[in-house]
Amino acid sequence: MDYKSAFRAAVDQVRDEGRYRVFADLKRHRGDFPVATWTRQDGTTRDVTVWCSNDYLGQGQNPVVLAAMHEAIDSAGSGSGGTRNISGTTRYHVELEAELADLHGKEASLLFTSGYVANEAALSTLYKVLPGLIIFSDALNHASMIAGIRNGGGARHIFRHNDLEHLESLLAAAPVDAPKLVAFESVYSMDGDIADLAATIALARKYGALTYLDEVHAVGLYGPRGGGVAERDGVMADIDIIEGTLGKAYGVMGGYIAGDADLIDAIRSHASGFIFTTSLPPALAAGASASIRWLKDHDEVRQQHQERAAALKARFKAAGLPVMPSASHIVPVLVGNPVHCKLISDLLLSDHGVYVQPINYPTVPRGTERLRFTPTPFHTDEMMEHLVTAMNDLWTRCNVKRHGVAA
Repeated sequence: MDYKSAFRAAVDQVRDEGRYRVFADLKRHRGDFPVATWTRQDGTTRDVTVWCSNDYLGQGQNPVVLAAMHEAIDSAGSGSGGTRNISGTTRYHVELEAELADLHGKEASLLFTSGYVANEAALSTLYKVLPGLIIFSDALNHASMIAGIRNGGGARHIFRHNDLEHLESLLAAAPVDAPKLVAFESVYSMDGDIADLAATIALARKYGALTYLDEVHAVGLYGPRGGGVAERDGVMADIDIIEGTLGKAYGVMGGYIAGDADLIDAIRSHASGFIFTTSLPPALAAGASASIRWLKDHDEVRQQHQERAAALKARFKAAGLPVMPSASHIVPVLVGNPVHCKLISDLLLSDHGVYVQPINYPTVPRGTERLRFTPTPFHTDEMMEHLVTAMNDLWTRCNVKRHGVAA
């Protein structure tokens, strides 16, 4: 077999569909977020404004977080030294898990190397510890949740996105005595919509199902202390398993689950994705703990974040740009064509010093390609004005549709 040709053909297919991704070579400036230096392929550079970072609150630049990481490096060195079972559980990991349990009002939490790994490991392992488990999964759940459910190998049903009537019909048809779990997200990161947590919890309880909530795009950002949408809505105690990340609002890296102590212990004891991987470096754990503690006490940052998101949505709408409905801090602008989406993204970067990544299939359905903006408390009015002016120019230049009106 000509392996090289097979690999090339796989890449060419992505290119032909207009969704080949090129990484932007960026170097962030400490203390000057969201500005970064972009290095072009010819080696030249220019400063750009980053508009698509998941470091939603700029915590990756917070001096308190950086100081904690420096202290951990000076005190403990670089790596953890092993898996959690073999010398890789340090005081920093124990303190971080305590911070996370406190954040969500749960008995315990468990760290993973990423949010993806947390979802994949936890959901697949639940099939092991709950024989006969049936998982009911929202149609727009993240790829990591889908992977975990598939890899678990058990029964599963997909309900239409945020459609509780469809979910109930599936729950009602399931065997009464079978263990069940409803897996869903709070903030869906591509559309920016938010699930009805209270109604979903009530429905799960009616049919004796556990609830598994992915708060990856909500932890740190919602609730008085940053506990997520569940905290904001006053239902955190009613969620059985909360999954989150340390790599977005908290500005570091890692993932976790939080819940009942026995449940967490069962996952810890059976999840291959936890048992057989080196634990997070102490510096990351220390930085995450500092970030969580700081954001618990600084709700004003969350308020600033929401104001900036609302301001950008309003500016896009005023300019006649097709900003998609969003109940959250996510600001998606519909393009609807993969080639146009990448073209606009490329021109924003090269001609206007604006970096926003095109979001194409398979991340979103074909025909819904978009630019996904994530304004932070550090994006100024001047930055927004520059962005909207550039977008307005490119929408005309590239002949892209505005608000349902042919361009």
